[in-house]
Amino acid sequence: MRLTKRFSLLAAAAAFTASTAAVAAPTFINILTGGTSGVYYPIGVGISQLYSKGIDGAKTSVQATKASVENLNLLQAGRGELGFALGDSVADGWNGVEDAGFKAPLKKLRAIGGSYPNYIQIVASKESGIKTLADLKGKSLSVGAPKSGTELNARAILKAAGLSYEDMGKVEYLPFAESVELIKNRQLDATLQSAGLGMAAIRDLASTMPLNYVEIPQEVVTKIGNDAYQAAKIPAGTYDGQEADVPTVAITNILVTHSDVPDDIAYQMTKLLFENLDQLGNAHSAAKDIKLENATKALPIPLHPGAERYYKEAGVL
Repeated sequence: MRLTKRFSLLAAAAAFTASTAAVAAPTFINILTGGTSGVYYPIGVGISQLYSKGIDGAKTSVQATKASVENLNLLQAGRGELGFALGDSVADGWNGVEDAGFKAPLKKLRAIGGSYPNYIQIVASKESGIKTLADLKGKSLSVGAPKSGTELNARAILKAAGLSYEDMGKVEYLPFAESVELIKNRQLDATLQSAGLGMAAIRDLASTMPLNYVEIPQEVVTKIGNDAYQAAKIPAGTYDGQEADVPTVAITNILVTHSDVPDDIAYQMTKLLFENLDQLGNAHSAAKDIKLENATKALPIPLHPGAERYYKEAGVL
């Protein structure tokens, strides 16, 4: 009798311990961003702060990556819970476009929502003489890490302008900050960067030397032939010495998760994000362009059910 009672007590204690452990188990949320000198990273830090305070038991981390393509592959592998990616890269990942860096279709990807637009920003040292896309011929240009979202943008834009990498004097595949350092040291003529407006790397460069801001005309945007690319402009005064608006192209960034993230967590992630946009705008000015009314538009992948639940509550679905 005593033995039976003892086993019953032990079983009850074990069950209580297991239950307590389950309740206390932390929710890990790894946020995949980009290089620390870009825009994804500071906004990712801002989001992590929202989640660590607003989601019970959340353990958040922010991972600097090579951005879009790497982020999507990591999400498919379950090595992150939220990632930033350009809309065209998301479509390529979903469809498994190998030339874009995806060996197979990434069918576990799910959208949290559209965010702010990336602007293609082509800057050149004034002494390089580069003022137009055609002037890039024979010059040295950095286009971002190989098969990154930025580099895929560079390919599309140069092709639409009747150019290729073979037309360049030299092509470097470098992240934003490294490209800027080479321009400062007169080892590089120009860099193409895909990011939110007011990005740190270009601000840094503009504060140290005179620059030319290269236009991407409307006709080039049209020739790209991809709805993810929309004509836009970099407003005058975005950077030191930029006295006029610069026509360019914009691509929407999408916040992506994966199907193994629980519905309730995805719901909280979405709700906290869109109900604290003012705070995110303090993390980086680009986040001020995130709009709830645009979050569900033209997404190339399915919404996560948790995100969908929030949008229905918010009245945008």
